[in-house]
Amino acid sequence: MACHNGVVFEDFFPAMVDKLGAEGFMKELCNGFRLLMDKERGVITFQSLKRNSGLLGLQGMSDEEVRSMIKEGDLNGDGCLNEMEFCTLMFRLSPAMMESSVELLEEAFVAGDHDQIIKAWKSHLVRIGKAGKVN
Repeated sequence: MACHNGVVFEDFFPAMVDKLGAEGFMKELCNGFRLLMDKERGVITFQSLKRNSGLLGLQGMSDEEVRSMIKEGDLNGDGCLNEMEFCTLMFRLSPAMMESSVELLEEAFVAGDHDQIIKAWKSHLVRIGKAGKVN
């Protein structure tokens, strides 16, 4: 569970999905990734997260907090977060939205198509919404 200054991030995801819709929510996650990423490398690095975290209201994160965030989301062990890892990490912060999310994202990323990524997540969010897990 991610917490910073007493704000638990998972509390906001279902409300965001409800307000923005599944497609809008996924676009916002992708926009968040682009805000935090190193523009030259196309991934979120320690340096880019440290430098850009203030854009999301997370200024003042310690080096240890930044390293911990990268480590928690780094699925392939390269010390960075690619877009799939970032989105997966964000979904892991909201257990209600986590079911089958890794598989859906991996399928979409294999195709390398942002529209397909959004479509896969939208399908997932609609399913969990119908199951009563998203308010």
